[in-house]
Amino acid sequence: MSNLVIKVENVSKQYRLGQFGTGSLAHDINRWWHRMRGNEDPYLKIGEENDRTKKGSSEYVWALQDINFEVVRGEVLGIIGRNGAGKSTLLKILSRTTTPTTGAVRIKGRVASLLEVGTGFHPELSGRDNIFLNGAILGMTRKEIKRKFDEIVDFAGVERYIDTPVKRYSSGMYVRLAFGVAAHLEPEIMIVDEVLAVGDAEFQKKCLGKMRDVSDKEGRTVLFVSHNMTAIKSLCGTVFHLSNGKLLERGPAALIINKYLSHQTNSSLLQVFDSPEEAPGNEKTKLKRIEICPQLKEPRDPITVKTEIHVEIEFWNFDEGRLINLTLFLNTLSGECVFANGSDVRNLPIGLHKATCIIPSHFLNDDIYSVSILIVGDASIPLYFFENLVSFEVNEDRAGTGYPIYRINFQWL
Repeated sequence: MSNLVIKVENVSKQYRLGQFGTGSLAHDINRWWHRMRGNEDPYLKIGEENDRTKKGSSEYVWALQDINFEVVRGEVLGIIGRNGAGKSTLLKILSRTTTPTTGAVRIKGRVASLLEVGTGFHPELSGRDNIFLNGAILGMTRKEIKRKFDEIVDFAGVERYIDTPVKRYSSGMYVRLAFGVAAHLEPEIMIVDEVLAVGDAEFQKKCLGKMRDVSDKEGRTVLFVSHNMTAIKSLCGTVFHLSNGKLLERGPAALIINKYLSHQTNSSLLQVFDSPEEAPGNEKTKLKRIEICPQLKEPRDPITVKTEIHVEIEFWNFDEGRLINLTLFLNTLSGECVFANGSDVRNLPIGLHKATCIIPSHFLNDDIYSVSILIVGDASIPLYFFENLVSFEVNEDRAGTGYPIYRINFQWL
């Protein structure tokens, strides 16, 4: 157990909506009275699950409920979940910027946290002064900080502004310097929230590489929260899925991410709208039907990499004689576009029309895919974008080689 650096036992966090702390002197006295008599806090019994989509009857909510887990040295742990799931609350408890309502957290080693833009920096101090301030907070000597100083400034790319008060930094510059400090001042545990989304793509890639290095080469522990599933999958070996303040699952990154994403989209293989009045779209075009039609020997057979897939689309055109481009986008549920393929139709009359895109066999890898449709008119003017209409899953063909053959030819009927 010497490698154990974080142990979270039965941690819960309760908030009162619309209030700071308990919200009133009467509540404080009531809590104190129960505590003096050796009784449980009475307000712990009335809190509700933190489901932001529902209106509750209690003014108390549980941001976290009964969270238990352990993290070992060198582990890179990803934490995923919808907005309001409790991810940031958990990181704040681990960073000791807030305390749990119940439960205990045991941490072995120094912790560097990057939770939001502005955390840990004094706005009136320069970048240089803030580097030394943060190092001192982490328990480092001035000599140790000086040894890392040039490396931090070079990583952040803010050398020209290093003696400027950080209150004049842009949010991107702020994050660059904050991450440089957190990554280079040798904490045993590094906690990073979604704040990296503020940086540009090049800097995000740089940060991910640095987090990988501090784990693999230096044996430090990283806790990473992000809505970017590609980044989570590439960096983290283990992933937690939080939902409404509860820890639903923990497991290998690819498995947990696929389960999470499969519940975030409409997984129906068919959408039908009987009339233009109820169909999505606008005065130019509306969608009647989209259906995924895998070419299977038996209806209950799974879709595999060998399956040819037909995507059938029916739509109404309300503009006489228009050139129409119908483009199909296929995305993985992590947001990566696999391909976009379209077909031009000239002089399309008013009325209901049908198109079919045939995706050949041996083209897709095993994954979960969503389908979006873009209808474009004359002069490349978008008429409507139907986003993430349906989704389907492609499975590996266990009887085959498992190596898909990629092609680029598509047929439109």
